[in-house]
Amino acid sequence: MGDPKQGIHGLAINPKHEFDAIVVGSGISGGWAAKELCEKGLKTLVLERGRNVEHIKDYTTAFMHPWQFPHHLNTSVKDIEENPVQSQSFDEGNKQFYVNDREHPYIQETPYAWVRGYQVGGRSLTWGRQCYRLSDLDFEANMKEGISVDWPIRYRDVAPWYTYVEKFVGISGKPEGLPQLPDGAFLPPMEMTCLEDFFTKKIREQFNDRIITIGRVANLTQAWNGRGPCQYRNLCSRGCPFSGYFSSNAATLPAANATGNMTLLPDSIVMEVIYDEQKQKATGVRVMDVHTKTVTEYFAKIIFLNASTIATAAILLNSVSRSFPNGLGNSSGQVGHNLMDHFLGVGGQGIYEGFNDEYYYGRRPTGIYIPRFRNINDATRQKDYVRGYGYQGNGNRMDWASQIGVGSFGKDFKKDLLTPAPWSMWLGAWGEMLPYFENRVALDKDKKDKWGLPLVKVKFEMKENELAMRKDARESAVEMLTKTGFKDVSGFDYKAPRSTAVHEMGTARMGRDPKTSVLNGYNQMHDVKNVFITDGACMTSSGSQNPSLTYMALTARACDYAVAELKKGNL
Repeated sequence: MGDPKQGIHGLAINPKHEFDAIVVGSGISGGWAAKELCEKGLKTLVLERGRNVEHIKDYTTAFMHPWQFPHHLNTSVKDIEENPVQSQSFDEGNKQFYVNDREHPYIQETPYAWVRGYQVGGRSLTWGRQCYRLSDLDFEANMKEGISVDWPIRYRDVAPWYTYVEKFVGISGKPEGLPQLPDGAFLPPMEMTCLEDFFTKKIREQFNDRIITIGRVANLTQAWNGRGPCQYRNLCSRGCPFSGYFSSNAATLPAANATGNMTLLPDSIVMEVIYDEQKQKATGVRVMDVHTKTVTEYFAKIIFLNASTIATAAILLNSVSRSFPNGLGNSSGQVGHNLMDHFLGVGGQGIYEGFNDEYYYGRRPTGIYIPRFRNINDATRQKDYVRGYGYQGNGNRMDWASQIGVGSFGKDFKKDLLTPAPWSMWLGAWGEMLPYFENRVALDKDKKDKWGLPLVKVKFEMKENELAMRKDARESAVEMLTKTGFKDVSGFDYKAPRSTAVHEMGTARMGRDPKTSVLNGYNQMHDVKNVFITDGACMTSSGSQNPSLTYMALTARACDYAVAELKKGNL
């Protein structure tokens, strides 16, 4: 259909539009799928619905100072009006890596912030880079508690793949020997501030069930695989010209391109997966050009869907046929359901009177981390809720903005601005949400976007388990700060039901039984054997840890399996 198109990097698309593999999406998991499949010798087409972003060249705000922006990095009223969802996450320095809400509408049946980045690299350009392994505490939880369905894998299945991706990504961190937070292959850790170090020691004295460690982060503390090191600018979300943090653009896509096997097509919206009733497999994808709206079909032996949790569910639900009238691979009726995210916006803060002659240098791109300490064993079992939460936090000197409104004037005001304010500690909880069938993504067949595709509808809410956990997370933060000597301690709970963690997952979950799940233990669709899903949609439960490292490990593992099955003739 139509003339052959020209892919990025000058690779012409073959006239028959045939490839060994197709990867939908170029974000964290899509970039990994591209790398692994290309390095294993498969001619791979990578489709991205957003614009092309070239590493370094297109990081146009990377070296700009606050005063060089029209609103000095403040979000304008116009931006808030045009982007009520995305503006919760962006600022003037990185808003080019977020979609425009007016151009990309969706329906919030209940309040839900769907934060998106449509460009080559996806949200790997703007992610928080926190990298933590799940453990069997997470993989076994559903089974032990009789919640939802059991994961079809355990930690031992994923552990070598965690190591595999960590050695490529480059993750700085410190081993702690915790069973609920397995150690990884780390680069040297970043340093704590003097207050964080003090807080760490005091926590060990006051509590025998919790520790503090430096955040495990995909920022390079030394040059690694031709990238970095991190320059401690903490401007990561603008794109890093030094390749100091991991992104598809800086790492996986260049590796895929170096093989000569990748064809990258930006501005290409995947409308649906094409299913062959006779062959009982997927044969390709139907794609619309963003600008011309021309529709083209591309074909491949295996397909990896990595469009992100909600978008992947939407593609599946829009891929209807006689075999799958309710969406591709949806015989279980689970596609779109069990949407999860981590809750945040709850914790505590306090002031420390001391270290007045101490400061720090640079802007470290991570903070401290307090791993989950609730419901680990019988001694830490909670009556009001299951699962748990971890804290991310930081201990810094308050900046000049804290002096605004202090009452001084003229010369005294200038002096106050230049005098370092007291040290403060902030702790915020990232908590696990359970998989609920009624939290879901659906399509509105009557309302369409400007490309004629059904609008996505999202229904999502926290329930009693999450609300009880939030209460404990607030109280625990206040308790820790109080017991370790902080003053003016206060808890906070911003109850707005929004998902600014941007950790959506679960809409095409893994499981053991095709009747109750969409994917098997290798991220392969039960119903359509040559389709694999390794983005957040595959998650059976969410854990409390940031999930991107798990997506990467599962992707590498699934690619290894898929290529082996392809060579055996099973796909």
